[in-house]
Amino acid sequence: MKRTALVTGAAEGIGLEVCRELAGRGYRVILTARTLEKAQKAGGALAGDVVPAALEVTDPRAAARIEEPVDVLVNNAALYPPHRDEGGVLDAPEEEWRSLIETNFLGALWTARAFVPGMIARGFGRVVNVSSDYGSFGLGLKGPASYSVSKAALNALTLKLAEDCKAAPDVKVNAVHPGWVRTKMGGKNATRSVAEGAKEILRLATLPEDGPSGGYFHDGKQYPW
Repeated sequence: MKRTALVTGAAEGIGLEVCRELAGRGYRVILTARTLEKAQKAGGALAGDVVPAALEVTDPRAAARIEEPVDVLVNNAALYPPHRDEGGVLDAPEEEWRSLIETNFLGALWTARAFVPGMIARGFGRVVNVSSDYGSFGLGLKGPASYSVSKAALNALTLKLAEDCKAAPDVKVNAVHPGWVRTKMGGKNATRSVAEGAKEILRLATLPEDGPSGGYFHDGKQYPW
């Protein structure tokens, strides 16, 4: 049975690599970006069954307009504040807080509400929330406050969504921090390639029936929330 995967924020970087790999493994891949033009440009460079689609994750109703059943959801779309590693709770601009929470947290919430009920009804699904070590209480909640809080919220969403899926044991919900990756967000000095950053996402997106759910992973190892 051919599975369908949907990846958000997939026009470049880690999201695009995840689409490339999943298509190469025989998945039907819905490659999404904020505009159809961006999605079509990115998807045109990939082989396999790749369907470009516009998806503005900050719109609570946008994901529901994609009527095709989704078996694998990779919530990759994210923003990082322009000042990089500075900015506290009290001094980050209001618009920065709003845009990061809307994209990094609420974006994943809206896609989950659109696609996970179908996964539960069909008895199969994989949800991978692409988080960050900056969103882990266990690792110190480092980095800019707006980004750190948005990713901590995504981690909390992962746990609560996994609880909602317990009645369907083959619906797995996990979070991953891909490390410091050489993307537009990570910058050219990052220590990991895009392929390295995508590797753990792909593992969680293709888990077997006895795989974990409700965890936070990096390079095959479970990390503290």
